[in-house]
Amino acid sequence: MYHHQHSSQGYDPSKFQHPVQVQAPAPAPPQAIRSSPYPAPAMYPPSNGGPAQWSTGLCHCFDDLSNCLVTCFCPCITFGQIADIVDRGTRPCSSSGTAYGLLLGFTGLACLYSCVYRSKLRAQYDLEETHSDCLVHFCCEVCALCQEYRELKNRGFDMSIGWNANVDRQRRGVIQPPVMGAPVIGGAMMR
Repeated sequence: MYHHQHSSQGYDPSKFQHPVQVQAPAPAPPQAIRSSPYPAPAMYPPSNGGPAQWSTGLCHCFDDLSNCLVTCFCPCITFGQIADIVDRGTRPCSSSGTAYGLLLGFTGLACLYSCVYRSKLRAQYDLEETHSDCLVHFCCEVCALCQEYRELKNRGFDMSIGWNANVDRQRRGVIQPPVMGAPVIGGAMMR
């Protein structure tokens, strides 16, 4: 058995201390502390003329059938994609989707989490609130998620690649802002 005998030998702490001084790292400059490595996209600024209308209606889920099916069977995927864009890349799609899925699986009340993102989305793009965000998500969760997904997609986001890749594509000039104009009406009927 190994024993220290400090009292009989006279313990001298200076033998065990190193004269190395550790300096604290210099604080990062303010511009280096960011929630995302990319700036906010300039292609979709909020309008200045009051609240804007949503680009599609709440019940137009079949306008994007593939997203409608994904949202019906696995809403955590759609929610994760929406949250990644709305949070501007500060939280990965997978972690938001997982949190949503766990809330849905264990409590059935994932709508309380997703309604917060609807509010954030409306604030970012100055969208009108026809009904309470929580009420919309509580009563029509799938429709609300589909509408939010379509809104971001109609604003030029490629929802499958996330925030950072969308901003990178915009920087390189791959994405051009959509031109919002009057809807195109099909040709006249002919006999």
